[in-house]
Amino acid sequence: MAAPEADEALESYGTDMGQRTNSLTRVREWLLVDGDRLLVAALISLGVFVFFVLLNELGLISFVNDDSITRLAGGMIAGTFSLVTLVVSINQLILSQEFASADDARTQIEGVLSFRTDVSDTADAPAPPASPAAFLELLAESIYSSASTLSESAAGHENENLETLIGQFTQSVFESSDRLDDTLEHSELDAFTALSAAIGYNAPWQLYVARQLRNRHEDELSDESTGALDDLIDDLTLFATAREHFKTTYLQRELTRFSQLTIYTGVPAILAAMLIGFIYADFGGASMTIAYLPYVVSALVAVVVAPLALLAAYILRTASVTRRTASVGPMMPQKEPDSGPFSTSGSEELE
Repeated sequence: MAAPEADEALESYGTDMGQRTNSLTRVREWLLVDGDRLLVAALISLGVFVFFVLLNELGLISFVNDDSITRLAGGMIAGTFSLVTLVVSINQLILSQEFASADDARTQIEGVLSFRTDVSDTADAPAPPASPAAFLELLAESIYSSASTLSESAAGHENENLETLIGQFTQSVFESSDRLDDTLEHSELDAFTALSAAIGYNAPWQLYVARQLRNRHEDELSDESTGALDDLIDDLTLFATAREHFKTTYLQRELTRFSQLTIYTGVPAILAAMLIGFIYADFGGASMTIAYLPYVVSALVAVVVAPLALLAAYILRTASVTRRTASVGPMMPQKEPDSGPFSTSGSEELE
């Protein structure tokens, strides 16, 4: 059945990473989420270099005062040491979560195997794929199939309002599933791409609507429609669970990689700060021609801020991912109390 377009009542009022309508939004998404973190950090460091050179060209700052520069170099060394120490502490905290006894490890493995069995039964597949992208594709196909069954079974229902609402809901599911499938098929299939696609799929909202339809209209729905709704609820629940699992795994790996990169850049940053001090260590002032001094010092400052640039790049992504997946199941903190197709009271009437 060709379901009608979803109206505002079925909008989630949440973030959808699959819909980016203008260049500014795409740039923001690239900076916050999509862009390679090393490239984002490099651009931040390059921006610092250009910023100091530009201020020097405008005459707003000067690099001839050796006392001010050496004090700045000392502060940068202390700040870099503090940042590296903080990152090492974060790394130790992450590692502490990986320690487990044999019994805990066995329980965790059994939980993963049980979850994969549930997915296999729901998606009618011999065994779910090991790849996160393929795993999500399998769940998306199962969601699409359940929504198709629901749409077909509700066609011609005597309650036209209910038929329209189901049509709008299933159309929203179709569009989200197609967008997810397109993202996974035409993107580089790494772990973050799969997680990004899962974030863009608004499973919590769809789960909320499906449960509302199931509980409010159980007496009006046919057995086929009720079964399709139950299957859809199971599919969406498994999808949300998979998303949380991939998110946890990704954040652990991302923060560990950030710790490694901070150590790698921390040593050059400290050496660069020390070099700034040595350049101005001569009693006669800077030991370099004044014409090259602004560019050399600005470049060394850019190296010094590299660990801070990495911190900004990684925190932007991890904070964005965590914020966009803050809701668990149909509990959506971004949703307005009176928004959506269902009354917040106990009434059975549609708004």
